[in-house]
Amino acid sequence: MTEFDALLREHIGALERFVNFKIHHRQDAEDVLQEVCLTAAQRFDTLQNPAAFKPWILRIAQNKCTDYYRKAAKRMQISLDALSESALVTGRMGPTVQNVVRETLDALGDKDKQILYLWFFKGLSGEDIAKRLGLPLGTVKSRLHYAKEHFRSRYPFPPIPKGEINMSKLPLTLPPYTIEQTALPPFPVKWEELQGWMLVPRLGESLSWGLYNAASRSRTEYTEMKVLGKAEIHGIEGVEFSAVQYDAEDYYRTGSVDKMERRFVAQLTDTHSRFLAECHMENGVRKLYTFLDGDSFLENWGFGEDNCGNEVHLTPKGLLHRDGNTITGSTPKEIVDVVGRYTVTIAGKSYDTICVMDIQCFNDGVASEQYLDQNGRTVLWRRFNQNDWAFSRYGKLWTEMLPENERLTINGVPYVHWYDCVSDYVLL
Repeated sequence: MTEFDALLREHIGALERFVNFKIHHRQDAEDVLQEVCLTAAQRFDTLQNPAAFKPWILRIAQNKCTDYYRKAAKRMQISLDALSESALVTGRMGPTVQNVVRETLDALGDKDKQILYLWFFKGLSGEDIAKRLGLPLGTVKSRLHYAKEHFRSRYPFPPIPKGEINMSKLPLTLPPYTIEQTALPPFPVKWEELQGWMLVPRLGESLSWGLYNAASRSRTEYTEMKVLGKAEIHGIEGVEFSAVQYDAEDYYRTGSVDKMERRFVAQLTDTHSRFLAECHMENGVRKLYTFLDGDSFLENWGFGEDNCGNEVHLTPKGLLHRDGNTITGSTPKEIVDVVGRYTVTIAGKSYDTICVMDIQCFNDGVASEQYLDQNGRTVLWRRFNQNDWAFSRYGKLWTEMLPENERLTINGVPYVHWYDCVSDYVLL
């Protein structure tokens, strides 16, 4: 038995469940499963770490399922572009773009997709749909009713009722701050925080942080985090922590979210800090995703090769060069580098920091500045969006939406300052 055969036999159950969930027609699901196995066998030599076989083959399966629905949509004359409504969802480093409508439609049957497309995207009346499909009007009404119910039951972002109002320890308005580059060389730092969420995944740790709109300086979200105890996921030991978000801007629905609680498992080693699992409530059901669950976890919470996490020991790598607000250098996916030493003054206190630039690690078109003091703690975190980031959603460039906001130029491309993040480590 080859190594590929052994790994496939170990994970075939999860693979079958994944494909059968995505594709409800039994024979079609079996055909897609065969395609996944054949493609995986042909590409197995490209897998660098056999321990990552499960998320790797599930990613292939996701792509094959998407191809299946593309072909089905073409047969029904449905434009997938029309079904590709993108939304912004919260992940490891804030909002990212996700095609939630298409993902939900992928999980529906062909008849449901067809009638929803004709009703919502073509804007046809019940009578017009009946004529087009050659069905009685009563049948169309019934099919449309059940198709809406099926979509609603699978859509991941149901309305959340208003909840309690939290009394935040952080101010509603971000105090003025200054950032001044110094001539001193950057110092090495031991950075144990989870990237993007600033909590150190260690027993006894807790943290509160707020997001602040860069233009108005007003607080748009407040999060309380606390390590709860030890935990183990798939044989890897870490800690469990809670993250309760208050007053979150609603990036994917109308209205707002007064309170949302997530649970995480994360691990801190001598070399890396990483997320292992994320858990939240959805339609009254607790959903748990781990680092072995493919794109559903890795695209939002994973980082580094095989989800190794962010490096703990930071020193300049020379991959990026910064001159004022101009950054040049190598910018592959998932690049983090120290670009200088700065004095950050905020709320009447000054901090000697290094600036860590993160370019397109979590989401294409997103860059961030993270100012760390000599304790390896975040003093200030600033997010910048590439000028055309999420253009299909907003219909405008960020230089048009936020013309007065600070800009960075990264390899000739403009990025616009969107928001800041500061914790009670600084704003006590």
